[in-house]
Amino acid sequence: MILYCESMSDVVTTESVLDGTPRLDGHRISALQIADMVVDSARTPEYVADQLDLSLANTHEPLAYYYRHPDEMDALRAKDEALKAELDELSNAPHKQT
Repeated sequence: MILYCESMSDVVTTESVLDGTPRLDGHRISALQIADMVVDSARTPEYVADQLDLSLANTHEPLAYYYRHPDEMDALRAKDEALKAELDELSNAPHKQT
């Protein structure tokens, strides 16, 4: 299902790909991953496009989706953090002590 479309690069969801997380059509890169690379890691869209072998438009489209759907992105981030915490608990690897 196409969620958002204003150009040739679409943000889509497919239940069988990335568990239905909004992603760039034709790629297994989520809108949240791209936004995290640009917003949280202070990388430029041009840098991210180069590193992921995407066009600049294919980098901006997920960013636009990210900013238009903040509640959805917050929910996905919370889901990712809960999964990470669960995996940390199940892991046999030594945990960092804080």
